[in-house]
Amino acid sequence: MFETRQPRKFRRVSIFTDERKDKLQKMVDDVKREKGELPPEPYDPTKFKGTFSEYTPRAKRHQQKGTRLSWPIAIVIVIVLIIIWHYLLTGTFRF
Repeated sequence: MFETRQPRKFRRVSIFTDERKDKLQKMVDDVKREKGELPPEPYDPTKFKGTFSEYTPRAKRHQQKGTRLSWPIAIVIVIVLIIIWHYLLTGTFRF
């Protein structure tokens, strides 16, 4: 009943990552791969996908907008459709 509890032992659990340590470990792994001590990394085609558009403002804007039809092209398409419709109705290209 009157026993004192033993304090908990210290156990360090890292919540945050040490970026310096991770970077150093990556550099060590790269050197070991160059020496042939570690197998080469498998090629990942998604590794570089979209990286160019992230760093150029024009490409980023274009990616956000998507492809849109410009006004002059839309007007030409409408005129061509009217000519085709007129030809189907009358059988001639005369106006």
